[in-house]
Amino acid sequence: MKIKILFDKVTENKKLHTGWGISFLVDNSILFDTGESGSLLMKNMKNLKVNSNKIEAVVISHDHWDHQGGLWELLRKKKGLTVYTCPNFSAEFKNKVKKLKGNLKETKKIVEISRNIFVTGEIAGEYKGEYMPEQALVIKTKKGISLITGCAHPGIIKILTAVKKAFPNENIYTVLGGFHLMDNDGRLIKIIADEFKKRGVKKVGATHCSGPRAEEIFKLKYKKDFLPIKVGKEIQV
Repeated sequence: MKIKILFDKVTENKKLHTGWGISFLVDNSILFDTGESGSLLMKNMKNLKVNSNKIEAVVISHDHWDHQGGLWELLRKKKGLTVYTCPNFSAEFKNKVKKLKGNLKETKKIVEISRNIFVTGEIAGEYKGEYMPEQALVIKTKKGISLITGCAHPGIIKILTAVKKAFPNENIYTVLGGFHLMDNDGRLIKIIADEFKKRGVKKVGATHCSGPRAEEIFKLKYKKDFLPIKVGKEIQV
């Protein structure tokens, strides 16, 4: 299954826009997060020849501006688009989705939203001392389970544990996205990278809020199996 990176902080293509936040298109039909800006996301989609009419659903990992910024422009272009959220997202967010005629679906537990594509449902996290609900995307292929995270506020290891519990007989092939390690010291990041290896994670693409230090540590640990995340790049899982 193909994952196309529509938005992130780095690109090698001067025609594509970068910024804060992420957006991954899975199987040309499921969009995970929408980056910080609707206009930038739309420009990237146009340059990458992504047809918004083929997008069946959008999964928003958590209720932060840099992951939902592009959603509103998408909803204006495509009325009735299904939006998967956690039950404890803000009323303001939910009401805006409904106002723009989005089909709001709240996911408490893991659910298959398209063939072999799942959302984890709400996992409890914390941000600045307050409760932060978050969900991740899970892709099941012959290679195993691939996991895409937004910011991993619950903790990336906690998310891995939840996914493995839901798919006990599957290997974890790839983990991509934000791991929220940019404020952590190198010692803790190395422990987490070691834990990835112990759990059998084959490939890693740390980006966004993972931080430069974490990206470097995971790159050293995974070598050729570290996946640089750049706008316009496609990853096969």
